[in-house]
Amino acid sequence: MTSASAAPTEVDRTNRGMAFGVGAYLLWGIVPAYWPLLQPAGSVEILAHRIAWSLVVMVIVTAVLGRWAGIRGLSARGWAMVAAASVLIAVNWGVYIHAVNTSHVVEAALGYFINPLVSVLLGVVVLRERLRLPQYAALAIAVAAVVVLAVDYGRLPWISLVLACSFGVYGLLKKTVPLDATASLTAESIVLAPIAVGYLVWLGPAGTFHSGGWGHALWLASAGLVTAVPLILFGAGARLVPLVTMGMLQYLAPVLQFAWGVFVMREPMPASRWFGFALVWAALLVFTADTIRTRRHHP
Repeated sequence: MTSASAAPTEVDRTNRGMAFGVGAYLLWGIVPAYWPLLQPAGSVEILAHRIAWSLVVMVIVTAVLGRWAGIRGLSARGWAMVAAASVLIAVNWGVYIHAVNTSHVVEAALGYFINPLVSVLLGVVVLRERLRLPQYAALAIAVAAVVVLAVDYGRLPWISLVLACSFGVYGLLKKTVPLDATASLTAESIVLAPIAVGYLVWLGPAGTFHSGGWGHALWLASAGLVTAVPLILFGAGARLVPLVTMGMLQYLAPVLQFAWGVFVMREPMPASRWFGFALVWAALLVFTADTIRTRRHHP
């Protein structure tokens, strides 16, 4: 009787977790449609507003959820890790906004495709983890893909590499901070906000917040919600479904971003670029299949 009544509850938890996770990655996937709406503000001004308004939203969310205790109890080392993570996420956000608003959405999507493989590489270099043969193969294919795309672009795909590496190291640092996703973003916003607000004050009338009208000002202020809502959905989903499931869902965002860049923004995709992306997807297929197989044998 107990097990029968518990089964629907577990199914319901999984369904809700999947819905939260899909919602988070859908929002992250369609965000390239959002940043151009904030023009004519430049990338740095948009980044500053994103940080400043994220703090406003996250302070409210943290207060409602009662998560201040963890932030107040953070050690000096913890704050140092938060500060380092803050720099990395600011770089990630700034480069992504720049990429979208300069029609490099496809290159930005590539960064999030290769991010899981960068995380594996960081695990080897920093944490001295040992790789399995399929992981070596996935990394080798990914390196070949970067070489192909570098030849295609006539340069290193620096936007992709900066996005993947900054987010990979950011994720590594987050493992050392004893805060959940919500409190962690609040702490990072606390670190970054004085710089962001100081920049906006220095910008003064040269900024578009005052000169662009109420509609534009509201669009800039909405950056806080655009940042916070998918993160909250992700945090809720991660508590309800296994991390491997969330790991599979993470590919939804770059797929949507890639589709936006190719089919909406009409960014050029010559055959050589398609080949480079095909190599990346092959690497992810090998990596994902190995992850699923390993989890089945070692639950």
